Amino acid sequence: MPSRPGLLECIERYFAVAPQPDARIQAAGALDVPIADPAWPYPARPRRGGERVTADDVRAAIALQRAAGLPAALEWIPECSPEVAVAVRAAGLTVEELPLLVADDDPVDVVLPAGVRLFLVGADDPELPHYQHVAALAFAHPGGADDVLEVPPEQSAEALRRTAVLRERIAEGRTVMMVAMEHGKPVAVGSHQPVDVEGTEVSEVVGVATLPRLRGRGLGAGLASALTAHARESADLVFLAAGDDDVARVYERIGFAWVATTAVAELPEG
Repeated sequence: MPSRPGLLECIERYFAVAPQPDARIQAAGALDVPIADPAWPYPARPRRGGERVTADDVRAAIALQRAAGLPAALEWIPECSPEVAVAVRAAGLTVEELPLLVADDDPVDVVLPAGVRLFLVGADDPELPHYQHVAALAFAHPGGADDVLEVPPEQSAEALRRTAVLRERIAEGRTVMMVAMEHGKPVAVGSHQPVDVEGTEVSEVVGVATLPRLRGRGLGAGLASALTAHARESADLVFLAAGDDDVARVYERIGFAWVATTAVAELPEG
């Protein structure tokens, strides 16, 4: 595995390159603001090798995002850009820091619970909205909620657009999605997103979600392990951001190393 500075630089390059195929990058001072389809938004990030980020830069980035109908959001690696947190807080945003982990060279194989099978999701899978609904439920309810699996009979125009964009990404190989099925029903989903970063393939594992009533059985760990193994077939570097320290420790047990943090800034609710 490369040195820690080398890993972080590679991840920074990944985030700079990832939006380019489907976003127009606008400058807001020392920040780059991807202007993309609101169905698949990207956060603003400090420009690699740029000047020091200021609160005025943050306000300008938010103005660009709002004008484009995008959520106001910034992300960065504090170990690479330690000054950004001061600027975003001065601009009135809240900051959350999440563990950033990288897959080790010797991954740990994880056995899924009996009766659970994993499938790669195809771009034409008619159940794709169902899988998205599973993810939405999982992230909306951290635990203890009953599961409502039915997809609403009439999806909103926004939901339909999100599904269409995801189908396009799967068809192009830019998103690789897996679903865990038990008794013919989806119980967990997750993806990895490969990007060619200056001749080196890098992939981020994202959106690993398990239905609330089924947590604690190793579904998330098994799915993340399978996604990582699939990504490692072609990627030189696989990484992810964990939701909190406890989740990070689960990923450490399946062969990830905690190397840094990733910071997320958003406008406070209300």
